[in-house]
Amino acid sequence: MKYEPVDFDRLLGTSGFSDKLLKDHFTLYQGYVANTNKLYESEHSEDKRRFGWEFNGMRLHEYYFGNMVKDGPEGKGNDLSIKISENFGTEKSWEESFKNIGKIRGIGWALLSYDPLGDRLFNIWVNEHDGGNLTGSVPLLVMDLFEHAYLADYGLKREGYVAAFLKAVDWRVVSERLEAATSRELESQNA
Repeated sequence: MKYEPVDFDRLLGTSGFSDKLLKDHFTLYQGYVANTNKLYESEHSEDKRRFGWEFNGMRLHEYYFGNMVKDGPEGKGNDLSIKISENFGTEKSWEESFKNIGKIRGIGWALLSYDPLGDRLFNIWVNEHDGGNLTGSVPLLVMDLFEHAYLADYGLKREGYVAAFLKAVDWRVVSERLEAATSRELESQNA
């Protein structure tokens, strides 16, 4: 079985993101898909060591592009808003925390993740692709913080990119991810 790249051209024209930046980013993502396929087939141990990097690079980009929408965000679903308020005090406190993670120096990812066993949300920094993910947690909102995600449009002003990203979040998708994660947890408890 081969992984196929997802077509994210629907994001072209998104406010705050040039089409050139997005097309370059899509090409980078397609490289992760190609390398995941190549390493999956390989029998060399060193290639297997790199598999997690390529696979997570592929998946994190799919979450990232998948939680963006061209025409601006809709409101958060009620369950997501309640869960954010329960875990961060207020939605504003959550957003400030997420923005602060987005300002951390270095390359990586900012994630809002859900731990189904603890029934908790976390804002986390994932360093690189294969280090820092919380085992068993479900990524709900994923923001790419590698330079390729913003440098062409924002230079070193990452705050502008973070603000543009938050204006392009598809909260419907983020809410659906939480709903799917909580319903899987309920199903496993009832099994």
